[in-house]
Amino acid sequence: MNLLRLLLAAIVTLPFAIEAEVIHQERSIYRNIEVQQTRNQRCLVFAVRRDDRRQTCLNLDEPDRIVFSYVRMAFGGLLLVPNPSSILIVGLGGGTLPTALAKLYPTAQIDAIEIDPSVVKVAEQFFNFKTSERIKVYTQDARVFTKRARQEAKQYDLIILDAFTGDYIPEHLMTQEYLTETRDLLSPAGVVVANTFSASELYSYESETYKSVFGAFFNFKLPGSGNRVILAKPSGLPSKDQLQAAARNLAPTLTTLGVAIEEFPRYLTTRADWDTNSPILTDQFSPANLLKNR
Repeated sequence: MNLLRLLLAAIVTLPFAIEAEVIHQERSIYRNIEVQQTRNQRCLVFAVRRDDRRQTCLNLDEPDRIVFSYVRMAFGGLLLVPNPSSILIVGLGGGTLPTALAKLYPTAQIDAIEIDPSVVKVAEQFFNFKTSERIKVYTQDARVFTKRARQEAKQYDLIILDAFTGDYIPEHLMTQEYLTETRDLLSPAGVVVANTFSASELYSYESETYKSVFGAFFNFKLPGSGNRVILAKPSGLPSKDQLQAAARNLAPTLTTLGVAIEEFPRYLTTRADWDTNSPILTDQFSPANLLKNR
């Protein structure tokens, strides 16, 4: 009986036994959006065809700490460009990345692209995201923004590609043409950080496409994560010693975010773990027609 009582008590107190409360729900022109909350966590959820996909979670007790490992991984880009003064983020979610980067770099200009105005509204209402003179949101398709930005000769030290729903990345944001346009927005020592899948049918195609545009890049995976982050710097990748030195300098600042930056360098590799004979994704040869013909 004592053992039974202990087991029942454990079940009651386990975190996953707490059912999330839906505190906001709406249908935008692109997706079903929910905000779910437990005792100490609030999450932005895109409800898709099979299950729910959490885009952003906010720790209500420690709002500065980054909840998701793939978001923490995006800060690996700072190892290649430690002091960005201009930042572009494609995909807003709950606004975790622009909010954190604005605190880290108080003088940096940050532009965020989000196609769905409902996502912007929810980020502001439920996830402490705020626009300002330094943080601007452009509610439009990333391809449109990129073309216009090139015409205006804009340049960024750090570009983060995070148009990632958990199910897919929009196919027109995976092609050689789009990545070339993105590369053209980089400052001379600029860096691109891309959040992608650690395993998918498109892994080899995507990898060869990034390589065709940026040359060698760092492939970044952490144990237990379903994501991989691509770190590309067309002007040349730093050495391991340079990465470790940058990590030591960044560590005190990133500790408050829960980002263990000093662990990152050993997981960065340029070794190809994909089929290097895979075709490159283009606007004519895209994931949709590729998968249709498989």
